[in-house]
Amino acid sequence: MPPDDCSFMDVPARTRPMSAAATVLPSKVSAFCDDALGTGDAVEVSRRIASGEVSGDEVLRAAIARARAVNPVLNAIAHESFETALLESKKRNTGGRFNGLPTFIKDTDAVAGTPLRMGSGALPPTLATKSSGFIKQFLSTGLVSIGKSTLPELGLTATTESLLHGPTRNPWNTAHSTGGSSGGSAALVAAGVVPLAHANDGGGSIRIPASCCGLVGLKPSRGRLVGADGSKFFPIDIIAQGVLTRTVRDTAAFLAAAEKVRPSRRYNPVGLVEGPSKPRLRIACFTEAADGTSSDAECQKATHEAARILESLGHSVEYIPCPFEPQVVDDFFAYWGFPSFGLRFLGRRIFGAGYDHSRLDQWSLGLAEHFRKNLRQMPATLWRLKRFARHYDQLFDRCDVLLSPTLTSPPVALGYISPDVAFDVAVDRVIRYATHTPPQNLSGGAAISLPLGRSSGGLPIGVHFASNCGSERRLLELAFEMEGALPWPTLAN
Repeated sequence: MPPDDCSFMDVPARTRPMSAAATVLPSKVSAFCDDALGTGDAVEVSRRIASGEVSGDEVLRAAIARARAVNPVLNAIAHESFETALLESKKRNTGGRFNGLPTFIKDTDAVAGTPLRMGSGALPPTLATKSSGFIKQFLSTGLVSIGKSTLPELGLTATTESLLHGPTRNPWNTAHSTGGSSGGSAALVAAGVVPLAHANDGGGSIRIPASCCGLVGLKPSRGRLVGADGSKFFPIDIIAQGVLTRTVRDTAAFLAAAEKVRPSRRYNPVGLVEGPSKPRLRIACFTEAADGTSSDAECQKATHEAARILESLGHSVEYIPCPFEPQVVDDFFAYWGFPSFGLRFLGRRIFGAGYDHSRLDQWSLGLAEHFRKNLRQMPATLWRLKRFARHYDQLFDRCDVLLSPTLTSPPVALGYISPDVAFDVAVDRVIRYATHTPPQNLSGGAAISLPLGRSSGGLPIGVHFASNCGSERRLLELAFEMEGALPWPTLAN
């Protein structure tokens, strides 16, 4: 149970795991309290551990107490590793930038000694024998895993609601989605269970939950960090690994620490970004998506307010139509079904005899069928998608950063795009909701969502800043500047 001096806002005592049909849920859920974690971000807590103000064991126990207090409502943990972490804590001295800081790992990546389910009942609960390449890089920064976070099945949609685990709830309003697919990590960071958690992004899966949960979500450039295991088998590698945080400096510190562990062979190091830069940038702002979808008024307002602030800071802003052709939306969606289609033939080879393809939900099966129907056209689709990457890079001959909403609306209600929704209905809803984020997965460029807006109902609204490959320093410097000019609230205040 939590320490005596912790009071968990809006969370009923002795809560049990709740289904969507459960009775009254708290509207907001916060784990912040006066314990060893306090309200500090990852940089601050790590500093306190290094200075001896608090011990790593105290911080670890505080995070576990917070997780136990709020997860029965949030439903954000796919697998607990609390006891293992506690048993190993006294002999652990990993070094690294975040030595002893507790975290969660999204259940897309193998972690030795824990099951890998990817949010799906189709995968057997077999314990992984080794950790993925990225998780080795991630944990070498000194982070300590205390569990795995939830995601939608196979990470293939924009909400974290799976048949295996049920819905993960947004701590800002538990009736709403956390976004997807890194929604479990987003909920745990936003609620204050841990300051930083693993996330990855194949079509917006870092940036979408960041927008929904009021967080900083950087999608690094393709090849900046160690990629996802198996990504070399994809015709186009769209997945980028990263983290979700509450502050820009935590995201910057993680990227610098990860680079030290394993520098990129493709780019010059970003180094540690610690604040804004002096050069002023050319910003191209738009609010309509490639397929003509308009963002709602609140998302447009947040984007235009960000543009106004950028102009007041001396940056030049040009308002433009969406620079992407409508065809890219259909092409990306056709390609998006490749993972679930491939599992039909390779699932047992990858995950063992316990893999059962028939247990995939109707969204994953629908994506696989959509891919199958478009198989003959796939060579032309892939050619256009690869051409898109070249055209994307050319945009930055005329500007430095693209500015847009992250999503076309504030966080949707749970159930709106859940796996229970008929596939044809869900397709239209997902494409319209999350159409701004895939271009950077196709191009490989860097992008970041910042929580610069709020809906009339108090829900976070993300604003999206994107650039070309290798532009992380530019985006982080700009993010620092926006954080100073328009600080965002957290559930700690």
